[in-house]
Amino acid sequence: MSMRNRVLAGVGMAVAGGALVAGVARARKSEELYPEEPLGRLPADRVSTVAASDGIALSVEEVDPIDGAPDATVVLVHGFALSRRCWHFQRRDLAELAEPRVRQVLYDHRGHGRSERADEASSTIEQLAHDLDDVIRAMAPDGPIVLIGHSMGGMTIMALAELRPELFADRVVGVALIGTSAGEVGRHGLSRPLLSKYNPLTRYLGRVADWQPGLVELVRAGGGQLTRSAVRAVGFGSRSVSPSLVTFLMEMLDVTPVRVLADFIETLGSHNRYAALAGLKHCQVLVLSGDADLMTPFQHSERIALELPDATLVRARGAGHMVMMEQPEFVNEHLATFLRECVPGSRKKWWRRG
Repeated sequence: MSMRNRVLAGVGMAVAGGALVAGVARARKSEELYPEEPLGRLPADRVSTVAASDGIALSVEEVDPIDGAPDATVVLVHGFALSRRCWHFQRRDLAELAEPRVRQVLYDHRGHGRSERADEASSTIEQLAHDLDDVIRAMAPDGPIVLIGHSMGGMTIMALAELRPELFADRVVGVALIGTSAGEVGRHGLSRPLLSKYNPLTRYLGRVADWQPGLVELVRAGGGQLTRSAVRAVGFGSRSVSPSLVTFLMEMLDVTPVRVLADFIETLGSHNRYAALAGLKHCQVLVLSGDADLMTPFQHSERIALELPDATLVRARGAGHMVMMEQPEFVNEHLATFLRECVPGSRKKWWRRG
């Protein structure tokens, strides 16, 4: 294989979600666990657009509790290269909660899902925090709030605590951080992973996207089984994960432009918000991660819990980065317990740490 073809093959794997672990054997045919599940296709009660502070249009949807008035608003913040659709199992089950009843707000980051494309200069975690602030101001102007963030979504919540600490002291009663990191992304786990700004392949990807974006998209689309294997290896801890989940994850990755992936690399690589975690001490915190997560390994969750000794740390054994899809019952059980503990009016007495 020529050097050019080797580079293009590497780009295809990187865009799909990261480098394959060397020596991983071909997985046997997996059992389909969700043959009738409408993954990512649940109807919303309302869909709207929120204008970010710089004018970028953010696509937002609301999901009401199945029965009764909500006790709180839950805002779900998705991760890098994904969209709000990744919360499928959570939005389905949280809508059925009776204690507490919650209204859900889900939105797509700029450049992701159905939200408007942004430029590289505004593709930063700090700007995402401003976007989250704009969504909260527009969609949840009063009442208690619980923030749930996965991966880059968790980083966005940390940045918001840095930006608006008074919001966390006054209205945010709970924060759930799922498969995320407070800093030093790329120091542990996969060698020089996609999220590391020091990865030369990542830097090359950006240049290729500038030079010939259509070629990069073609390489990604033409990856076939290799691309699917990469997505399964990097997204999930089990090689026997349900095939429909792998397909669903591929669908979300496929609609995220390569240029958007490259634009966010710098901010992900420089993310360091250990100091911002102090802003979460006023609310209850759940930290949950899979111990087979290759993108943000479990050590990152342990470090967050070390900085927040009153937080609840939960290990999802055998789960990968997409833990909320891979082990939805486990994650949702812990989220339901967490919501009962932190939302006013729930079965358990609400309290706030002073």
